[in-house]
Amino acid sequence: MNKHLRATLILSCLAQFMVILDVSVVNVALPSIHTALGFSEADLQWVVNAYTVTFAGFLLLGGRAADLLGRRRVFVAGLVLFGAASLAGGLAQSQLELIVARAAQGLGGAVIAPASLSILTTTFPEGPSRNRAVGIWGAMGGAGGSAGVLLGGALTQALGWRWILFINVPIALGAALASARLLAEGRDHSATRNFDLSGALTGTLGLSLLVLGIVRTDVAGWGSAQALGAIAAGVALLGAFLVIEARLARHPLMPLRIYRSRALSASNAIVLLIGAATFAMWFFLSLYLQQVRGYSALQAGLSFLPMTLFIAGGAVFASRVAIRIGTRPLLVVGLLAQAAGLLLLTRISVSGSWFADVLVPSVLVAIGIGLSFVPVTISAVAGVDPHEAGLASGLVNTSRLVGGALGLAVLTALATSHTNHLLASGDAVHAALTSGFDLSFGVAAVISAAGAVVALVGLPRVKREVMAARAATVAAGD
Repeated sequence: MNKHLRATLILSCLAQFMVILDVSVVNVALPSIHTALGFSEADLQWVVNAYTVTFAGFLLLGGRAADLLGRRRVFVAGLVLFGAASLAGGLAQSQLELIVARAAQGLGGAVIAPASLSILTTTFPEGPSRNRAVGIWGAMGGAGGSAGVLLGGALTQALGWRWILFINVPIALGAALASARLLAEGRDHSATRNFDLSGALTGTLGLSLLVLGIVRTDVAGWGSAQALGAIAAGVALLGAFLVIEARLARHPLMPLRIYRSRALSASNAIVLLIGAATFAMWFFLSLYLQQVRGYSALQAGLSFLPMTLFIAGGAVFASRVAIRIGTRPLLVVGLLAQAAGLLLLTRISVSGSWFADVLVPSVLVAIGIGLSFVPVTISAVAGVDPHEAGLASGLVNTSRLVGGALGLAVLTALATSHTNHLLASGDAVHAALTSGFDLSFGVAAVISAAGAVVALVGLPRVKREVMAARAATVAAGD
């Protein structure tokens, strides 16, 4: 591999690792952030959701901007924005400052992730070298998500929670300087310069208002004008987004015609449910280990290490057997394993056993996650034409983030409401918190089981040779 290709691979993978890591790196630091800035339990989720909502909302727009404005230029701009937002978040002195900074990070990540993949697939020649490069890039994404909780725990305990954000600054700015010098510029000169900014804004604002309305039910109640008004405004904006995509946008970010594919529609529904169940699990398990069991940030991070290993192992196994046995059986088994693990997590208690009450259920969930994500992506692209496989894969990732944001909002609202009710009835704080977490895990188990039902009845049978061809397309990043 020549120096130009090696530099391209290193910079693209480093950037992908960083933006995916920041989805999960804050989870272990949440109790420290809660104490330092005075977040309520309900509002604390915005430290996570401010990032995921803007990341999901602008992901498709970021990919289009890279193609139209130049991949290197957009990639460098995204890195600079990510670094600046990370610095602002680390310096934040109020809840609002941190949430705004996290939202800006999400916007930077929405630019960096698709641009880095686009740079790889246009720089490396088609064939084994490109497949190898994209495989490494994909592994970096998985490693970033898994390493986030461990790195977050180590940094929070050794240096304080602000360093989970400060650490991004030299990495992002150093990568931006190197990219400006070493990466080749690239642009799709045949494409029309139409960004569908109205679609991106209405979709992101609609999702944000919907999440905000759900979160505010903790304070104002489900029937309050404040909560219902935000939810109604969010639904209205999401409706406007669908109208824009279906009728008004010349080059829509999310062409609704693609959802005529039964396989794609079912796959997106499944991955949305996976995101809704698993994002909340990481959030609540981190709070339980630190707030109830008294773990340090580092101990909590290390507690998630077995999950990391089993997610990776499940994904490797799924990638090898998906073509042989089909995606639907793997998805059903994976989602049922996930549901069973979440159901077992409802047994956690103030003085329970870590091995039996946390490790065993979380490993079962991790195996389910690993078995699910590869086949659901293959199923999504199996239902569309090969030239639209990139769009289908992007929609799967967007659905995962949207599901995560909505699931976290709903489950946090339910858990917080239940905990507050128990506290008002005179229960001890730790017992009330644990009971709220138990409720959230139970609902998450139902969500995962619903995903298994969708996989069983919604996914059509796909011929083995078609599935193999689409799996190769996914691996190549096209």
